Amino acid sequence: MPCLPEEVARQRLSAVLSEIAESAAAAGRKPEDIALLAVSKTFPKEDVAAYLALGQRDFGENYLQKAQEKVTALPEANWHFIGHLQTNKARFIPGLFSVLHTLDSLELAARLQDRLADRGLTLQVFIQVNVSGEESKSGLNPKDLPAFLDNLTKYPALIPQGLMTIPPYDPDPELSRPFFRKLYELQEKEAQSLKGLSMGMSGDFKVAISEGATVVRIGTALFGARSYS
Repeated sequence: MPCLPEEVARQRLSAVLSEIAESAAAAGRKPEDIALLAVSKTFPKEDVAAYLALGQRDFGENYLQKAQEKVTALPEANWHFIGHLQTNKARFIPGLFSVLHTLDSLELAARLQDRLADRGLTLQVFIQVNVSGEESKSGLNPKDLPAFLDNLTKYPALIPQGLMTIPPYDPDPELSRPFFRKLYELQEKEAQSLKGLSMGMSGDFKVAISEGATVVRIGTALFGARSYS
C-alpha cells in the first residue's frame, strides 16, 4: 500500500495539471507543450507508485544514493536527475537516469560520455545556467554558453534538450520572473536549436510557464512537505 492515499494523490495531480493548463492558456500556450516532472526526492517508492498508477511517468531525484532503490524498483518510470552532479559520481547515471537537468561543465560532459559510450547508451541533458549570479548556485555563467554548446558536440552520447535554472528563493513568485525571462532570452539568443526550458517549482511554476517553461519541477504540491528522515 502506498504511504500516500490514492485519493489524495489523485486530487493533487488533478489540481497541478489543471493549474498547468490554466497557466498555459493564460500565456497563449498549449498545455501539452509543458511537461510535469514530479520531484520525488526524499519520498518513498510507494508514493511514486501511487502517481505511476495515475499515469504520471516523469520523476525527479537529486540524491543518488537514496534514488537508486527507487529507480531500480520502478523501472517503468522515466527518471530524471535534478541535483548537482559531481564528476566522480557520473558513473552512477547511465542505466538509471534518462535525463540530466544539471550539466554544468565540460569535465562532467567528458566523464558522462565515457561512461555512456562504454554501455552504448545516450543521455538527454539540460544545461544548467546560473542566471542569477549567486555564488551558492551551480551552473554556467551565461556568457560562457555559446562556447559550451560548441564544445558539447564532442560528446555525441549527450543529447542536449535545453536550458535549466534555479532562481533565488523568494516566497513571492513574481520575484522569480526576471530570472525565468533571462533564461528564455538567453535561449532565444544563443541556443535557438534547444527548445526545452526546465524552470519553475511548486511555488513559482505558473510564472515560469508564462515565461516559456517547457518542464516544471513540482515536488511539494504533489508529495507534500519534504521529509528529511
